[in-house]
Formats: sequence, structure tokens, C-alpha cells
Amino acid sequence: MKVMCPWTRAPPAKSAPWDATATSRAAAHNYDNMKTAVNTVFVRKEREYNERFLQMCSHHLVEPVACMPGAGWEKGQVENQVGTVRRRLFVPRPRRRSYRELNTWLVEQCIREAKRLRHPTMKDKTVWEVFEEERAYLIAYRGAFDGFHAMPTKVSPTLLVRFDNNYYSVQARAASRAVDVCAYADRVVIRQDGETVGEHPRRFDRGKVSYNAWHYVPVLQRKPGALRNGAPFKDWQLPKTDESGACAAVSAPRRGPPDGDGPCGGARGWARRGGVGLCRSARVRHVQRRCGAQRAGPAS
Repeated sequence: MKVMCPWTRAPPAKSAPWDATATSRAAAHNYDNMKTAVNTVFVRKEREYNERFLQMCSHHLVEPVACMPGAGWEKGQVENQVGTVRRRLFVPRPRRRSYRELNTWLVEQCIREAKRLRHPTMKDKTVWEVFEEERAYLIAYRGAFDGFHAMPTKVSPTLLVRFDNNYYSVQARAASRAVDVCAYADRVVIRQDGETVGEHPRRFDRGKVSYNAWHYVPVLQRKPGALRNGAPFKDWQLPKTDESGACAAVSAPRRGPPDGDGPCGGARGWARRGGVGLCRSARVRHVQRRCGAQRAGPAS
């Protein structure tokens, strides 16, 4: 028995991590010989698949089946379904604040359509009812596949790595070192010797820089003037200090990412290196120069 329950997602770009994310949420997926899944198209149904794509298939216990070039009738009404989904869900064009919100809305619409439409061969049931009956015979979900595109690169002296025409900052200890950039569907993770030294939301524009100001805090010990003029610190909300001058983020519960990024995680490691006094003095200078405050206590 075959159900007709299309699953729709809107990726910001056509890339392998998005393919892996979409496949992990669907019982079946169709690819049109794109390079992120197929390296080489041979005669008839012979293909050389991408190694990462085969790993994803092995994870979900599925076997890829290729269609003959130019044989659209072998795709199981895929072409017609694409047009149907476009007319039902994208006319008029939906507008949402983010891809996450858009994809959540698309999931709700797919389920609504499946509960509304009658099955093409079992007229007395809806598509959703047939899907629920078949669910027990499907392979159990094995969890999300860790799908990412890995690329080795070198960190610049300014603590930046370049990926896909954009730049991402890393922790100061990785300066001028070799790292691995792991690009997921929605984020970029930079690892050095297996340890995460940076993580950012993935950008899909060009020539932009994603800074994490906490990556540059150790640099302030040598170049304190960077707090006023440095690009990573523009519009940066400095942590508040208590009466003793200690950084409030140091004593706060840890809520930052596992790699130590974020205000709490970075502040803890910084404090161990004697950065509490620097935090207070830097904050005082910031208040003096930008806000015109008169208080200027000594750094502890």
C-alpha cells in the first residue's frame, strides 16, 4: 500500500545539509540527480553517489533507487506533486519572519491537507487515515542524521574563518591554527582537534561577518582600545558589574553553548585567566567614553 502524503520544506539554499535534514523528516525523498547526492550519472540507472549521501541512507536503512535519464514517468508522480504543492501552499506567497517559522507553518499545512484530501485509490478514507494505518509497517525512526559539510581551513590572525563567501569568528586560542568547518543546515560549527571553538547561525548572503564578541575578549588584555573601535564590539551589550566590580555573568548559571561561547560560558573561562578586573576596567572606560558618566573606580 502506498500513501500520497507529500512533505514540504523550504530551504534557504540547495545544499547537502538541508537534504539530510529534510530526509530525516520524511519516509521517502526524491532527488533530481543533484550534485549533493550524485557525483556521476552513468548509463541507464547506474550512479556514483556522494559518500555522505550513502552514509545518510545507511543511517535511515534505505536504499537509493535511480531513475533513467529523461524518464519522468518513473518518478512516481513527483513532477505533478511539486506543481500541486506549489499551487496549494505557495499561492499566494506565504510571508514569515524566518525559515524556521515558515517550515513550521508548512508542516501544519501538509498535515491539514492530508486530513482533508481523499486518498486517490481508497476513496472512503483520507490520505492521513491511510498514512496512520501504514505507519505501523514503516521502519522505526532512528533519530536525526548528523548531516554536515566538512571543510578544513585555517583561522586568520583576526580570528576569522571563511566559508561559503562569509566569515565567522572563533576563540582567540585558535588564531592562525588549522580547524574544521562543519556546515549544518542552519548553523556553522568550527572545531579544532575535535573541540568546538566557535558556533554561529549559518548565513546565506555574501561578504558578511558573524562576530561573537566573547571570542575577542582575551585580545583586550593587549589592545584595550579595541573595545571602543573594534568591529566585534560594536553595539555589544557589556555585562553588568556588581558592587565589588565582579562580572555578573561569571557568577550566573551556565547557559552558554557547550563550547564556551556566549556570555556565561565565555566569561567563566575568562575569569579563570584573571579577566574579572579587565571586565570592570573595560566597563568603566566604556561608560566614560560613550555615556559620559563621571564614575571611574579602580579595577580590582
